[in-house]
Amino acid sequence: MVKLASGYRASKVVGATVYNENRDKIGTIDDLIVNPKDSTTYVVLSVGGFLGLGTHLVAVPFSSLRIADRQMLLRGGTRDSLKTLPEFKYAAP
Repeated sequence: MVKLASGYRASKVVGATVYNENRDKIGTIDDLIVNPKDSTTYVVLSVGGFLGLGTHLVAVPFSSLRIADRQMLLRGGTRDSLKTLPEFKYAAP
């Protein structure tokens, strides 16, 4: 992760592995979504699957992540708990 001013470069966040506090890999950041109404940023996490097959996409607020030791941490997160979240789907253009 490269910190700039008080934020992080999107190009360094997308693709980052997300861990829980036990250092278990629980997903990968697939995308960032900025809500124009309230400027909330969401991360789209890819959970499970292999080589893009069988993955489950979920969106969680970026604020729920913590960055420590150059790693993205989602406290209390597990692959199973993330898979129970509603699947994120992109709106049709």
